[in-house]
This record gives sequence, structure tokens and C-alpha cells, in this order.
Amino acid sequence: MFIQTEATPNPATLKFLPGRVVLDQGTFEARDAEAAARSPLAQRLFDVPGVAGVYFGHDFISVTKAEDENLWPQVKPAILGAIMEHFQSGAPVLAAGTSPGDDDAEEFFDPADAETVVTIKDLLETRVRPAVAGDGGDITFRGYKEGVVYLEMKGACSGCPSSTATLRHGVQNLFRHFLPEIREVQAI
Repeated sequence: MFIQTEATPNPATLKFLPGRVVLDQGTFEARDAEAAARSPLAQRLFDVPGVAGVYFGHDFISVTKAEDENLWPQVKPAILGAIMEHFQSGAPVLAAGTSPGDDDAEEFFDPADAETVVTIKDLLETRVRPAVAGDGGDITFRGYKEGVVYLEMKGACSGCPSSTATLRHGVQNLFRHFLPEIREVQAI
């Protein structure tokens, strides 16, 4: 098994490409060892000293290291080993009865804004999410109120120094182009 790695815009996060499907549908994120209990693979990764977060996409795994921990050259081989061991063991990526966590948080918006929210979600799904998945992350809709769109940053996007620029100059401008009533985009 050959696992490729790619840098992400977030220097604390690396993207690992195992050359196979990680999750058939949805995504999974664990920001601590407790959340990792829902996934045997995430548990293995959190056993590596210095791992602070994991995110699974369709065909990639993003791993975030603790800022005060070892540099990537010391952590990366152990992560590669954990991923390889997991896939060679035949164990599932998610524990039995666990579903991907795309919709863990409840959405909020006024029912009168339903048409706007449908357009926001469509733009996220077709234009934003594919681009940020390429960088090892994800952005999901959480709410809309009085011209402000609330989004959640996941994977490499969470805590990324360039995420503010991505939201302000990329996502916000895209939304405003199609929906002039949008005043602002905020991360939650």
C-alpha cells in the first residue's frame, strides 16, 4: 500500500491519500480522543503522540498535529504506519452503528429565507466544498440570519491561517454575486 501526502494551506495539517475510498459518503471529524471513539481509524491516529485532530473525506485523511508537538518529520512516519496498519487489518473506518457526522449540528434560519438557504447550500455543494476538499478540509452550512451566513470549518480549514481570507474573499464574494442580500459570512 502506497500512501501519498500533500501539504495543505494549514501548516499544522497534512493530507494523506491512501489510494482508496476512506468514506463512501459524508465526512467524519474528531477534534479529540473522545470523539475519535466512533472510529477505529481515528483512535489509531490519536494514539500517535502529537495528533490533535483527524478529518476523513471521500478519499483522503487530514491529520492536524498539536502546535507545540514534534515537527512533521517526526510525526508523519507514525501516522503513515497507523493508516497502513488500519487498512491492512480490514477493520472498518467507522465503528458499527456510526454514521458520518455531516449533520451533527443543527441548522438555523427563518423559514421565510428557505429559498436563499437552498441557493447557499447549492453553491457550497457545487463550488466551495470541492475546492476546499482539495486542500484537505470542508465547509458546511450552519445557519443564515439577517444577511449573515454562518459556516463551520472542518479538517484542514479549521484553524487554518488562510481560512479568514477564504471566507471573506472567496466564499463571501461568491455568495454576494448570486445573492446580493448576503452581507457577511462568518465561521462558527
